[in-house]
Amino acid sequence: MPAVGKVYLVGAGPGAADLITVRGARLLGEADVVLYDALVTPEMLALCPQAELISVGKRAGQRSAAQDFINQQLIECAHRHARVVRLKGGDPMLFGRADEELSALEAAGIDVEVVPGITTAVAASAAAKQPLTKRGVARSVAFFTSSTAPGEDDLSGIPSTDTLVQYMGGREAIATAQRLLAQGRRADTPVLVLENVSRPDQRIERITLAQLAHGLDTPHGPVLVMLGEAMAMRTRQPG
Repeated sequence: MPAVGKVYLVGAGPGAADLITVRGARLLGEADVVLYDALVTPEMLALCPQAELISVGKRAGQRSAAQDFINQQLIECAHRHARVVRLKGGDPMLFGRADEELSALEAAGIDVEVVPGITTAVAASAAAKQPLTKRGVARSVAFFTSSTAPGEDDLSGIPSTDTLVQYMGGREAIATAQRLLAQGRRADTPVLVLENVSRPDQRIERITLAQLAHGLDTPHGPVLVMLGEAMAMRTRQPG
């Protein structure tokens, strides 16, 4: 049997090239081939000039590689190269389709390692200087997305927590706000809308749940929405 390489599922973090982990950056510099997502920036790919680059990006509303095809590419690359990096935006284990890729690689007998990354919600909290938890106000947080299996109600499982963070917000967040208002959530509940977190064109907007229910400006990049009482404007202490 020919030698088979190893696959690394590496979290690229929220976007900025210097927010990848040291281990992730080292593996990029050692990789023979890198299969990367649509949200991975050119600055991040500059960390692996020696590697063959394969785009397998998934973007809403755009043509993208099917997951089964990506799985097969990973297996084929592992049979051709010693070090294969699957570079994913954020953290591979959170909304990163890692289960499908891990299962396919394990079934093919290929060694795989996961390298965590900074998930966008944590980077967004830092960018806005707005903690997701706050003593006496919020002690529970839920990360969720409205993307579900075919035939399921996208909004039937909105978590009941103090702070809600909706990934891939956009239009879906508007529907979430409408559902929360119908369930009795206060109309003036603070909301933060963040676009292109950690990148030079990052945008942060403060609105209320009622405003969110009436729509958002057309985004030009990935949107994350955070809502709950912990998102209220912090009182700045005089310096």
